[in-house]
Amino acid sequence: MARRRKGNPIHGWVNFDKPLGMTSTQAVGKVRWIFGAQKAGHAGTLDPLATGILPIALGDATKTMPYLVEAKKTYEVEIKWGERTDTLDAEGAVVAVSDVRPSGQEIADILPQFTGEISQIPPKFSAIKIDGKRAYDLARAGEEPKMQPRLVQIDGLEVLEILEDTAIIRVDCGKGTYIRSLARDMAYALGTEGSVKTLRRTRVGSFAEDACFSLDALEELRHKARATDGLLPLSTALDDIPVLAVNENERFDLKQGRAIVLHPSIFASLKAAFYPRMLGDLDVSRMVLAKHEGVEIALCEARAGRLSPKRVFNL
Repeated sequence: MARRRKGNPIHGWVNFDKPLGMTSTQAVGKVRWIFGAQKAGHAGTLDPLATGILPIALGDATKTMPYLVEAKKTYEVEIKWGERTDTLDAEGAVVAVSDVRPSGQEIADILPQFTGEISQIPPKFSAIKIDGKRAYDLARAGEEPKMQPRLVQIDGLEVLEILEDTAIIRVDCGKGTYIRSLARDMAYALGTEGSVKTLRRTRVGSFAEDACFSLDALEELRHKARATDGLLPLSTALDDIPVLAVNENERFDLKQGRAIVLHPSIFASLKAAFYPRMLGDLDVSRMVLAKHEGVEIALCEARAGRLSPKRVFNL
C-alpha cells in the first residue's frame, strides 16, 4: 500500500523574503511547516549571506519550478573595494588588498563591458560539480578546483549609490550568473580588488519585493489561521505562457493524460501567437496552460491541431 504523504494538499507559490543567515533549504522547510504542506521546493538558490526573493513552490506548483528557475532576476549588490576574499563575499578570509578606490564615473565607464553576454569564471566556493564533487568541498579541503568559464547574460547594470569604500549596483541578469564573480571582475577592470559585502535579490520573474512576505509576516498569518493569504496561484510561474479555457470533457481527457483535438479556429488563434520564444534555456514557443473555470488543469504543447498534456495538475 502506498505510503500516505504527511501534510496537507496545499498548492501554490510563496513570494518569500529570505532573511540573512538562512539557507535556501532551511527556508523551504520553514515555509512548508507554516503552511503544513505535503511537498515544497524553491526556484533559484540564495546563499545564506544573501537576502531577498526566494520563490517557494508548494504542492503541484513544484511542477512549474523549471520555468521559474529560467526567469530573469534582479539583484542589488554592495561591492567592497580594496579587498578580495577567498569566497568573494564577506564570509571569507581576505587574500588580496588594494589602495585603489574607484570613483562613480570610473565605475559607470566600465559597465558596458559587463553588459550583454559575458564570460564568467564561477567562484571556487560554489556548488558546481567537478568530477562528481562540489567545488566548495574541494576548496574547503585545501584543493584548488579548476573552474571553467561559462557564458551568462547581463541585461542591465546601474550604479545606485557610491559610498566611501563600497558601491551599490543593480544587476538585471539571466540564470546562472554569479554576482560574486561579477564583483571580482569589475574590481579587476577598475585596477583594484573587490568582493561582495551585501547582496539582495529583488526580483525573480514576476516575483518582486513589493509583494513578498517575510518570515515574521508568514508566521503572523499562520497564528491567525490565514496562512493561505500568503499563497499565490500555481500559474504565477507561467506568466509568459498563453492560457486556453477548456470545457468539462476536455478537462477530463487532459486529466487522464490524453491529447484533445482543437477546433481549427482555436488552433489558428493559438498558432498566430506562436513565435520563437525562449525562457532561459527552455523553448516555450508552443506551450499552453489549459484552465477549466479558472483552475489550472495542465501545461500542454499545441501541435498539429492537438493539445497534448505535458504536466497535469491535481488541484
